[in-house]
Amino acid sequence: MSYTAKTTSQSGRELIAFRIGDQEFTVNIMAVREIRGWTAATPMPHSPSYVLGVINLRGVVLPIVDLSAHLGMKPVKPTSRHVIIVAQVRDTIVGLLVDAVSDILTVTDENVQPTPEVASDMERNFARGILALDNRMICLVELEAIFPDTESEAA
Repeated sequence: MSYTAKTTSQSGRELIAFRIGDQEFTVNIMAVREIRGWTAATPMPHSPSYVLGVINLRGVVLPIVDLSAHLGMKPVKPTSRHVIIVAQVRDTIVGLLVDAVSDILTVTDENVQPTPEVASDMERNFARGILALDNRMICLVELEAIFPDTESEAA
């Protein structure tokens, strides 16, 4: 199967799949500006615990968010094996620290299952569904739900 935009149907969309711990997540590829290796961040005083600090990305100050900690999972100790997904959330550019980027997926609405009722309220707020693909369960994440307007401005 080709992963080009030409092969997607009108209801199809391309997603970037990434890992945090043993779990896989996806975000819309249109929100992703670039994927880069881990760069040590300069801590910022009084920032939320999930904000690791900021880096200089070609003259732009970029906040780096430990996505694992922000989603309520175990905080990460970044190493050279981690990657930063540079994403645009509304009008803000933010760096998302993840374990690895694993795939580019083209999916249709038929591939997306609803978030289970047993999921926590927090999880239902950011999870827009579950993809069951090739014996993998992948959570479809909505970045705008993870970073409400007031939070993205604070970062």
